[in-house]
Order: sequence, then structure tokens, then C-alpha cells
Amino acid sequence: MINTAKLAALLTVAVLFLAGMAFAQTDPGVQSANRGAGAALSSVLSNSPSGILSFFTDGQSRFETVESVSGNSSGNNGLGPRFNSNQCSSCHAQPAVGGTGAATNPQFLFTSNGVAPGNTMPSFITATGPTLEARFPYFFNTNGSVNLNSPNGGVETLFTVTGRSDAGACTSATALPQPSFATAVSENNIIFRIPTPVFGAGLIENLDDSTLLNNQVNNLNNNVGVSGTFNHNGNDGTISRFGWKAQNKSLHIFAGEAYNVEMGISNELFPQDRPLPGEDGQGGTGDTGLVSTCLNLGGAGYPEDTSNPAATPNSAVLDDVSAFANFMRFLAPPPTGSVVLNGQTVSNSTISTGASLFVSTGCSVCHNPTPGTTQPSGFTSSLNKVPVNSYSDLEIHNMGSLLADNVSQGSAGGSQFRTAPLWGLGQRIFLLHDGRTTNLVTAIQDHASHSSEATTVEEQFFELSTTQQQDILDFLRSL
Repeated sequence: MINTAKLAALLTVAVLFLAGMAFAQTDPGVQSANRGAGAALSSVLSNSPSGILSFFTDGQSRFETVESVSGNSSGNNGLGPRFNSNQCSSCHAQPAVGGTGAATNPQFLFTSNGVAPGNTMPSFITATGPTLEARFPYFFNTNGSVNLNSPNGGVETLFTVTGRSDAGACTSATALPQPSFATAVSENNIIFRIPTPVFGAGLIENLDDSTLLNNQVNNLNNNVGVSGTFNHNGNDGTISRFGWKAQNKSLHIFAGEAYNVEMGISNELFPQDRPLPGEDGQGGTGDTGLVSTCLNLGGAGYPEDTSNPAATPNSAVLDDVSAFANFMRFLAPPPTGSVVLNGQTVSNSTISTGASLFVSTGCSVCHNPTPGTTQPSGFTSSLNKVPVNSYSDLEIHNMGSLLADNVSQGSAGGSQFRTAPLWGLGQRIFLLHDGRTTNLVTAIQDHASHSSEATTVEEQFFELSTTQQQDILDFLRSL
């Protein structure tokens, strides 16, 4: 016989459980409506000062140009000998050119579509996973074990030019091997980075140090355990602000490093071909750099990217790195927009409530709605004395053991990261520095771990009612 009392109790529990599931907080997900991301600053679009629009459009064109090792009719030669991708926009594509990684990873096709035919696809590069850069936190011993006394942290470029028809004499996979990714994965000695979006980057670049330092003083007046600091440029000591660890001072340096590290193209800021970290003896191995048969593959000498003094119009005179920097500098901040959750548009009042809870819960102690107002601009009026609504203090913070990657850059240690600007978050797919999740709830959870400055704030978020948590999630996807 069926015990009806027990059955009724079980049914009641089941109904309550399912009801809880139905009303639990849910990340609204990537918002698909066209919000207008990827446009130029308004003064640039109005071509003020005269001629500046051509610098933006020329920079965008070069940002989207496919690079070759040699023989490119566009003149964009110099790819490799090692590279992660062959155009800026393949990494910065979501939701528009200048963004972050797209839903379909272009790297996944490189071994089959002729971009990197002589290579083995690393196991962590997948068709629908994040666009990635890989690093080994430590060097390996000769027997393949990890040497915890020998920090590495440099980029281990994914692909080589061997197997390409334009690779010249650099055809030996033995002379130019891929890094030991399979060993690194098996030994858990690998970390990843995803591309950072560059919308609104010119505004961030134009914040003066005193504004950031004054903002830091205000941020330190908190009761949630946050105590951020800044990374600094090693040359002049000023605050650096670009990259996951705020390791780059300017957009020019940011672009030059990426051209050299991500595509292997030497330029006026980084004028040599780049060996892997271990090939220059950094790991104590005594290696002697790149093999001679893989040097100067474009045949025009170094650097491969130079200015073009005889070119017209004016914008064409610039080297690629300068053009990239201008394109990023003149990109408008990503617009906010409406949020659709489960097929229904979220009300403005809910978004407003979420914004207030974001502050009261403590999220804004690091993710400041604005760290301040820009200094006067010599470029264009849209960069001149305007608020930077980035939702970041641009400081580096100890994010604890769960997010730590054991890689130091500048004064940022292995568990420190720049507060990621949240503007544009509504249309980002992959989250956190390594793209480990696509879910905002998981991203928030991962802020809490041993020694993380964000642990108290994370706990306060999950102490809210599910409705209040949902309001914050809806607000975040409106950014």
C-alpha cells in the first residue's frame, strides 16, 4: 500500500524544489540586439579635427587585414615564424571589430585551412571555445617535469609557419617545433588568457595619474576588505592600465606588443623576431634564439612593420602599429542597451534596482561606475574632459587562489589582476581572464577564494534574495 502522507510530503518538497529552480537567479546571457558597438567617437565621425576620420578607418582596415609571411599584395608581410592568429580582428570580433573573442573560434581551423597547415591543433583550442593565448607558469626540467624554482610566464605561441607555401626556408618542424602543450596540460603547467575588448580604450588611456590616485583613496574607504594598488610602467614609473594585469602603459605599446607576440611581426616598438621564452636562455637552458633559416622570412629586413614615408593619403604614412593604436583610441565606449530574459524585455526599473544593489553590495568598490574624468585631449574633443564610465578602478587586486595564474607582469603578482572594465559586458561571451565560463553567476562565484579581496563582496551577493541577485545580473547584461 502507498503511504499517502509520505507521498504528499514528497510531492510538496518536489514542488518547492522545482519552484526554487524556476525562480533562481539566471544569467540573461549574451544580448544579441545591435547596440552600436564598434563605432567611432562622435567627434571622429564628424571628422573633427579635419582628417581624423581617415585615421580611424585606415586603422580599422589594417586591424582586419590578413597577414602573410611574404608575398602579400597588400604589403602586410612578416607573419611568424610563430603566431597565435593572422589578423587583429580574428581575436577582437565580438560583438564587433574591437571586441573580444567570438562564439566561433577562428584558431580551430588554422591547421586545416592553410593558415598553419604544418601544425598539431592543441587540445584546448576548440571550435566553440574561447580564442586563447597560452603561457607556462614554470619552465620544465629536461625530464619533462615542472621546475617550480624556475618561473616562466611568457607567451608560448600556438602555431608555426612550417608547412605554409610562403614560409621560405623555414619548413622544418624539428627546427621550429610547437611548444610542448600536451606535456603542459598533463602536468597542469599551463594558463590561458582571452582577448580584452578595446572599445572606449582611448578614454582609459587619457585618464591622468592624479585622477586615478585620488579615486584609489576613495576606494580604500571600504569595509569589505578591498585594498587595490596600481601596476606601473618600468621606464617612467607612471600608472599602466592595459592588459589583464595592467602591464601596458599605452595603446601604442599594447598594439606593438600584440603585433610581435600574437602574430610574430617585428615593428618599431618591438624590432626583433620573438623566440619562445626558453629559446633565449630564460629557462637556464642556454638556447640561442630562433634558427637562422626562420629569420627575415619576408626578405625586407627589420623591423617588418615600418612607416611609409612616400605613401598617400596622410593616414597611409603611418606604420601598422600606430594605425592600430589610433583605431583603438578612437573607438567609442560600448553603448548600454535593453536586456531580454527568457524572451521578455526586462523593465527599466529592474535595471535601475540592479544598479543600486551593485553599489550597496560592494561590487562597485572595484568596479567603479567611473574612476574619473579624462584630462584635456590633443586628439579630438570626444576624449577631452569626459567621464570614463568603464566600471573599473583600473587597479590590480589580489583575486585569490582560485583565479591565480602564477604569472607576474610588471609589479602584478601571480594572483593579481586589473579590475576588468564591465562596459560592454552585456555582449561578451567568455568571462574572466581565461574564458573559463560563459555564465555570470559562475564568474561571480569564482571571485571568492583564499586571500581574494572580493570574497566578502561575493558572499554579500549570494546573501541577497534570488530576486535581488537577478536584478544585479540583469543590470550587468545591460552594460
